[in-house]
Amino acid sequence: MTDEPARWTRATVYPDMWTDPDADPRDNDSSPEGELATLQDFLTNYRITLRMKCEGLSSEQLARRSVPPSTMSLLGLLRHLAETERDWHNWITEGEPLPRLYGAKDADFDGAVGEQDAVDAAYTDLEREQAATDAALAAHADLGARIGRADIAVRELLVHRIEEYARHCGHADLLRECVDGRIGQ
Repeated sequence: MTDEPARWTRATVYPDMWTDPDADPRDNDSSPEGELATLQDFLTNYRITLRMKCEGLSSEQLARRSVPPSTMSLLGLLRHLAETERDWHNWITEGEPLPRLYGAKDADFDGAVGEQDAVDAAYTDLEREQAATDAALAAHADLGARIGRADIAVRELLVHRIEEYARHCGHADLLRECVDGRIGQ
């Protein structure tokens, strides 16, 4: 007997997938036109993937640090990405930078506690910070334009955002499987 959860999935067509292809919210029948639309599509799909990896779990399960000795949890990832979106927004805007959301370094993971208020706040923070960064970037259609205090190219920031979400979706796969055995694409 082991404490590890059995592997499982909701998919019926392909047993190694998270969901059946016809029910996957990331799939659309059209391919985006152009570089900007392609980058935005990849970012959107990774954001959806992260939410999929978190859905259906209790606040305690979201906060569980299931891969010791790491302090990482699914809730911590949500908080971390909200903090990261705020950092990116600060990079590309002028004026005084907004303060950190969760305080000291690693507070995004350390403060990820299994309480529903913390979960609700993390989702609210993430949505707000994503929207703020998206809106700031929407003003710059030229992907080669260098913007903000970081003097970063719009293209570079979009690719960096995709990379950050993709990397953490990989972490989310492992964390979720350790929490309840759910696997998927």
